[in-house]
Amino acid sequence: MNTRPIRANYFAIGAIVLACAFIAPPACAQQFTAPPSQPPAQPLSSANQQPPQSNKPAVAKQNQDQTAGAPTQQNGTSNDRLFWTLPDFLTLENVGKVPPLTTGQEFRVVTRETLDWSTIPYVAFVAALSQADRNDKSYGQGWGAYGKRSASAFGDTAIENYMVGAVFPSMLGEDPRYYQMGKGGFWRRTKYSVSRIVITRTNAGNNRFNYSEIVGAAVAAGVGNIYHAQSDRTFSNTMSIWGQQVAWDTFTVEMREFWPDLRRAVGKRRDKNQ
Repeated sequence: MNTRPIRANYFAIGAIVLACAFIAPPACAQQFTAPPSQPPAQPLSSANQQPPQSNKPAVAKQNQDQTAGAPTQQNGTSNDRLFWTLPDFLTLENVGKVPPLTTGQEFRVVTRETLDWSTIPYVAFVAALSQADRNDKSYGQGWGAYGKRSASAFGDTAIENYMVGAVFPSMLGEDPRYYQMGKGGFWRRTKYSVSRIVITRTNAGNNRFNYSEIVGAAVAAGVGNIYHAQSDRTFSNTMSIWGQQVAWDTFTVEMREFWPDLRRAVGKRRDKNQ
């Protein structure tokens, strides 16, 4: 029985996780460091008393610091990109209760993410890993085999995106968006983000088991047997693909939680250097 090797995939994901583990805590610490206390204001004599100054510039400056480089959020979605590259249109920052997405909105935003330009290098990278591991052995090697693996990688990505982000959420009334916690310690936020893989918000605002992620990814992995190589259409390979997809989504939600902190930190540095 042929099984799909996934060592290279997990090695790449693990390397990125370790990098974020070293980068995110300092950024979060900087983000949540309390501002230095201000000295008490001295009373003015009647001769030198000036009219009170408006605090609007200070408030504006504070708001600017908090939203440095922040993406536009409208219609319940975002225009943000993880590391200015990967589309992150379903993450919301600092929002309260928002209306649920319509079925049309869910399919449109998933289509926008799936057909984004960044999908090309991502699929090319996954196909290269698959070729290096000699997955789908019946494809062989060479550019023709690489093209087949690229098509399979795109199919896996696209189908999983639609199942998890549009098909199952629209059928089950689940909200496919990620609501950033945005406050608290690093490990608390890490636990919260990881928990979003198995817990989701419904359109009514309640929490429940994330059927869209767990079942949707499993269905997507099963559909992949239609176009994967004959030697790869086994139960063990299907479960392996499902596990890889859930693992990648778990890593992605961690990036979605901490990326706004990194983006704001970089934005503040740019403002200071200007």
